[in-house]
Amino acid sequence: MLDVQLGELTGGAPAGVNEALGLVSGFDDALAHGFARLGEEPAAALAALAGALTGSPLGDRVGEAVDKVSAGSIGDEHLAALAGARAALSGAVHDALLGRLDAALGRPRAAWEASPDTGDNPDNLLAGCRVWLRELAIVGWRGVDHDVVSSADQAIEALLAVPRLRGLAVLLDGLAAELRASCPVSTMASLPARRWGDLWTRALLLAQSGPWHGAAEPVSGRLLILGADVHEHATVVRLQVHGILEPAGGAPVRLVRTSVAAAKVDTIVGPAVWKLMGGHPVLLGALAEHRVLELADMPLLPGGDLVWHDDRARAGEEADPFATARVQLGAAQAPPVPPLDRHPVRIAEPVLVEGYTIDGETLRLGDHALALDLDRLPASTPLTAELVAASSACLGLVRWDGGRWLLQPLAVQATVKKKPVAVHTGAWAMGPTDPKVVKAAAKNGDAVAVLRERAGRLLRK
Repeated sequence: MLDVQLGELTGGAPAGVNEALGLVSGFDDALAHGFARLGEEPAAALAALAGALTGSPLGDRVGEAVDKVSAGSIGDEHLAALAGARAALSGAVHDALLGRLDAALGRPRAAWEASPDTGDNPDNLLAGCRVWLRELAIVGWRGVDHDVVSSADQAIEALLAVPRLRGLAVLLDGLAAELRASCPVSTMASLPARRWGDLWTRALLLAQSGPWHGAAEPVSGRLLILGADVHEHATVVRLQVHGILEPAGGAPVRLVRTSVAAAKVDTIVGPAVWKLMGGHPVLLGALAEHRVLELADMPLLPGGDLVWHDDRARAGEEADPFATARVQLGAAQAPPVPPLDRHPVRIAEPVLVEGYTIDGETLRLGDHALALDLDRLPASTPLTAELVAASSACLGLVRWDGGRWLLQPLAVQATVKKKPVAVHTGAWAMGPTDPKVVKAAAKNGDAVAVLRERAGRLLRK
């Protein structure tokens, strides 16, 4: 990323972004209040939302929905229109920000083309989701109690039994868990209104007809890994790998992602979380050893996500991620963004930055600065803030959060004790290599092995 490119990126938000986000905040305040008892201010916020979409394809439906909800008539079709309006505004902000980022990087991006999704989604299960989401909208976040949260359990359990709908089930389960942990919500000093509004909107749109990601196509070729992003929570760990796909047959190279996840308990933390994903040894081995992956008929979704099957990949020769980025990242085509994924928080574009200096939590390149997102550095990897501060090159993800651009490091080249080193977040995918970490793990015991043994003992009884 050159100095001039960074200047183009950080030169302020595109026109209209703050106004659109203000309308989203107004909707979220109304949702927190509850649509059953709209006051003057929430009603005005919904009216402003409808006004902003006048003349758009959604204009008439959103205007009617606002009139009906303001009059106390809250139907599924009205809530769907309001959720669509909120998603449209978030999508417009996403498009403006991503367009600026692509322009700054000179990155080509494929256009989204709708593809048929012929899967069968039981409408009775989706209807059960809509009932709960409608109840949330009626009572508002401030009206949520344990009874309201518990009423989602049956719908979530039914969704989990249908593989195609498990994504929606996990989304609803996560929202329900956050609400349950916050009960009674009425006593909270402040609400995560934007986050809960995002989750409610996505869930309601998914509950209309099921997944929107389109049909997958099988691809073969070489996957060159750039870096790994580890998301760790109390009950789940998710690994998202970013890379460059060289399709077989000589088609242009393209940016892709793939993800694997595993359930966990809150006592499994740090490097131990990698053991939970041991069912993907080819992927983890390639991360740890910096190897190319040879893919054969791996499903690729239209949005650029590989549906990972470890048995359809084979480890090849070594490939330095920094060398890959220097040679191929600039020309790789970025994937299109599926309609429901058009949201600023989902922007995470891989970049290579060199020739900078670090000032605290800020990367400086010439006369321009970019904030570092060091809070996302996972405890399960050897990459630390100290290594980032000592670095001279960084592979990372550019994100938008809190009204500004951030760089999340995935790998750095640094000088430690006068020796050059390269440290990656995926370095411990096959287990920690730092003797101090290995010794500490041996002293504390293998939490994963202990829990598996106890679980097996319970199942045998």
